[in-house]
Amino acid sequence: MLLENSVAVISGIGPGLGQELGKAFAREGSKVAISCRNKDRLDLFKQELVAQGADVIASSVDVTKPEDCERFVAEILEAFSSIDYLINNAYNPGSASMFEDSNLDDWRQPFEVNVIGSMRMIQACIPPLKESSKASIVNINSMVQKKLLPTQSAYATSKGALSVATKSLAFELGSYGIRANSVNMGWMWGDPVEKSLQGIADSRGIDLEEVVAEVAQGIPLGFIPEDADCANAIIFLCSDMAKVITGASLDVNGGEFMP
Repeated sequence: MLLENSVAVISGIGPGLGQELGKAFAREGSKVAISCRNKDRLDLFKQELVAQGADVIASSVDVTKPEDCERFVAEILEAFSSIDYLINNAYNPGSASMFEDSNLDDWRQPFEVNVIGSMRMIQACIPPLKESSKASIVNINSMVQKKLLPTQSAYATSKGALSVATKSLAFELGSYGIRANSVNMGWMWGDPVEKSLQGIADSRGIDLEEVVAEVAQGIPLGFIPEDADCANAIIFLCSDMAKVITGASLDVNGGEFMP
């Protein structure tokens, strides 16, 4: 196991990457602290991890509220006494609209979660991370900040800001031995993407397999990466194999976008 005797904090535990991250960290030997706003979903996933032998705590957290982040960290320290890894996976995609038609007040929503919410979690975790000999922060980013799409300006801009913030954190926190990196996710095959592509297929009156094949055509590896495989990239960045990597922005997209 790559992460034995460690504690991992993961925000945004929902269907898809969030839950695969929980499974991956538990598999690699971490105690896991998971959070999202939906308590019912959180409790169900906690039961799944416990059934698999994981040492886990779960708490309903809104990352836009500093008191929620601070409470969560206090609960983690009470249960596990330390924090080694923080994975910021909570996100808000914002509303999809062409820029000229956008209400700029709506841009605040993805920024509040994707940027400020991630920073709130980081601030709350810094004291215990300073005490860790393997401290690592990974911010889950998106390919959309590089491969721009119409109607996605608010989301892409917030993720671009998160990328710069991550580099700033790597610069400032490096003296404490805290690493900070981000991963730019592209298409990831899991429940959310399957439902999205099924909706496209239904609207066009074609089979899901046809839509999947169209997406896969644009990916050099020829398939949509699985959520579980994408989660392994975060495991790598937290492991000792990446102990000299900080301030990096890793593209995890099957080669769909190459900067």
